[in-house]
This record gives sequence, C-alpha cells and structure tokens, in this order.
Amino acid sequence: MDAPFGLPVPPPARVVVGLSGGVDSAVTALRLKRAGYDVLGLFMKNWEDDDAFGDCPAADDIADVQAIAACLDIPVQVINFATEYREQVFAHFLAEYRRGRTPNPDVLCNRQIKFGVFREHALAQGAQAIATGHYAALRRTGGSVELLCPADQDKDQTYFLHALTQAQLAPAGFPLADLTKRQVRALALDAGLPVAQKKDSTGICFIGERPFREFLGRYLVADPGDMLDDSGRVIGRHVGLPYYTLGQRQGLGIGGGHGASGDAWYVAGKDAARNVLVVVQGHEHPLLLSTGLKSEPATWIAGRPPAAMFTCTAKTRYRQRAEPCEVAVADDGRCTVRFARPQRAVTPGQSVVFYRDTVCLGGAVIDATTPLVRHDSRAPRAAVTDSP
Repeated sequence: MDAPFGLPVPPPARVVVGLSGGVDSAVTALRLKRAGYDVLGLFMKNWEDDDAFGDCPAADDIADVQAIAACLDIPVQVINFATEYREQVFAHFLAEYRRGRTPNPDVLCNRQIKFGVFREHALAQGAQAIATGHYAALRRTGGSVELLCPADQDKDQTYFLHALTQAQLAPAGFPLADLTKRQVRALALDAGLPVAQKKDSTGICFIGERPFREFLGRYLVADPGDMLDDSGRVIGRHVGLPYYTLGQRQGLGIGGGHGASGDAWYVAGKDAARNVLVVVQGHEHPLLLSTGLKSEPATWIAGRPPAAMFTCTAKTRYRQRAEPCEVAVADDGRCTVRFARPQRAVTPGQSVVFYRDTVCLGGAVIDATTPLVRHDSRAPRAAVTDSP
C-alpha cells in the first residue's frame, strides 16, 4: 500500500501530529485518522514568559487541542519545549534585532523546534512518522525527499521550511498539501471539529497579535534618534531602530506634509552606527529598491546547491511572487544573487528562498543588499547593506 500525504510509511503506522489548537493541524490529524493511521497528538508549549505577565494564551490553545483530541478519539500529550525555544530561537531573535536586522524566527523555529526537538521526541515515543499542518508537499524519489509548493499558492509555507535537511524531512508528511484553506475549513465543519471556525493566528509565532513594540520593549532598551529623509533633513524622531523594518509604512508618526509630493513615507534604511532611521516618500522610491543581495551560508533541501552558478526564482519575503534571478554560490556556502529586475525592501535578517518551478531548493539569511542607488551626501545609505 502506498503511503499518502508524502509520508514515508503507509497506515496503520503510528504518526505523531503537531497539534497547535488551530484548524490546520486539526484537519491534519483528521485526515490521518481517516486514512487508517495510529495518530498521537502532541502540543508544544514553546513560550512561558507571558505566564509572568498574567497572560497565558497557551492555556486556550491547550484546551482546544484537548477538545480536538476528544472529537477525533486520539491521545494527546503536552510537552514543554520553552527552554529549547529560548536558547535556540529567541536568543538569536534578540541578537539579530540588536544588530539592526529584522529576523524571521519562524524559519529557525521549524528547523530547531518543530523538526528538531519535536521530531526527536516523537521518534522516541515510537512514532514512525510525524506530520504538521503546514501548507507544503513532499515528493520521495530514490531515497531522497523534495520539498514542493502546495495546491494553495496563497498559503504556501515552503518559505518557512526551506532550512530543513533530508534527515528532518525523512519522517515527515504534510496532509494539507492538496487542499486549499477553504477546503480545510469545509472538512473541519463537516467533521464537527470544535475549531472549524477558529480565527487563524497571525504574526510571529510567540508574539501573535499583541503590540510588537510593547513586546520587544520587555527585552531591548529603546534608543530614540533622528529620522532623516533621503536628503539628510531631520523630519522627526524614531523610538528605536529595532522597532522598524525596511518598507514599513505604519507607525512612523509623520505625514505627507513633510514633503512636496504628499506621498506616504516608508522606511528605507537604518544607520546603526549613527542611530539614524532613513525614510523616503513613495512606495516605489529608488532607495527602496535593490538589484541583488549577498547571503549568509545557505542550506539546501538536497544537501547541496544545483551548481556553483545557476538560474532560478527567489522570494525575499513570505507571500511574495518568486522572481527570476542568478545565483552564485561561493566555496563557504554564501550566495550572491542578482535579480532580473530590482526588488523592493530586501531586508537583512530575512531569508532569500530559491525555487525551480514548484520545487523549493533551499535558502539563506540575507546579509547585505545591492542598492539600486546610493546616497551621495552625508545621509546614510538607503539600506543597511553591510552587516554591523
């Protein structure tokens, strides 16, 4: 019998499902149960700091997980990985913000926690496979695994999974690969799952929908400074460089009246050495555009790049359309990427992820960008193009 959902083993093998309390992971468990697998649900508590502030959103998620398990008649465990999360994900998250960069902790969480300590725990429990509610697909050929884009392109989460290795993907499966979000909710409603209409979670995994500045202020000291336009004119004050990211429009506290065009203002760069935030008017201002980038050492789903130099498409942020580019891979694994056309708000600390058609090849953290134009005055450059 062939194994469904990209899993390495057919039913009735034991599969441990990462249950989050949301509809995606609930339908993942539902489909596995209906396919004849021996399903065990596992809830990962990865964040404890909110408990000290009198708020514990994990408690609501745990209650939902228990309700899902009761509905599906499957056992469930609650495992605390908060220490591992703080050491392997959150410490890096804070370090990147202190460097003036904008990290993406969800990529590291998948590599270190969901397909790291969770995978190891599941296999230690006698599981023959693991499954999550990610929108992605797997293809197994000749003992290797390829990571593919799912049916629902709007929910494609391969961007967040690009740093996984063959060993991490070997026991995995993605039961939502062939479904759209609308179909997932329809299945949940039809099965009577208690979270069928639960709102999707948004934002960074451990921050959620709370005010970001308030959260980050618990851990980083704010250092206000000047906000300059592209001519070097002071037009306001920023509350601290970590609270801004390239391309940001909201929360700047300045209106169109500060410039002749009347257009909205956007963050175009940070000068950490001078504690200066650079802002420009207009969504497509040249100082927001980059012709390429340089990355930190890349990780490749296949374990190696396609070649030392190759063409493909790439995303520099989630839900962006993959853009044609040329990639050169150095001996140390770092990549130099040249885009076929300039890209907007390419951000150091975020990830560049490479694709060929529907296959995710891998990716890397963006270290520096190649600006379309540079400042020729005492004002800082439009992007933090060199790592501090």
